[in-house]
Amino acid sequence: MSSIIFIDLILHKTKAYRHLLYNVVNQESANVQHLLWKLVLAYLLLDTYRSLLLRRTNDGSNVSMSFLFESLEVLVNVLSANFAFVFSFAFAAKLMLVMPRGKEILLTILISSYVKIFLFAMPVWEFPVSVIFIVDMLVLTSNAVALKVMTESATSRCLAVCFIAHSIRFLVDQISGHLGSVM
Repeated sequence: MSSIIFIDLILHKTKAYRHLLYNVVNQESANVQHLLWKLVLAYLLLDTYRSLLLRRTNDGSNVSMSFLFESLEVLVNVLSANFAFVFSFAFAAKLMLVMPRGKEILLTILISSYVKIFLFAMPVWEFPVSVIFIVDMLVLTSNAVALKVMTESATSRCLAVCFIAHSIRFLVDQISGHLGSVM
């Protein structure tokens, strides 16, 4: 992928998303299942890294926990939040959009979450924790643009679907994070 397309993706240009989602992904349509599993794994790893960055800022919360228990808690938190995201996204999209292709829409959401890669720069450049939430907003808007390209729906509907799903994901993440700190 050329650097111009990558810059256009960061700027949320629909032509760049259309090129990526229709030309590049359709060329690998024979390996969609394989690509989907790779993207799910990368998405979950980046989300786990995000949770660990947030937990590191609250490191005084529960120091006596063992490493294994803490790792298991983070994994359960990430999986439950992402399950809530996928479920709420599917439900909101079913109500608000015409979705002809479910697997391709999931692939679109995973690909358009590429912005999470910027989380790796946080410890290197010592960014404040608020940058995590800025990255979350960039992921939300990137998901909305990609969804608009794939469904050809109105921008407001796509943004509403993504906002609902990301809000529920955030709430589940907060609830499961607080329940884990109580235990």
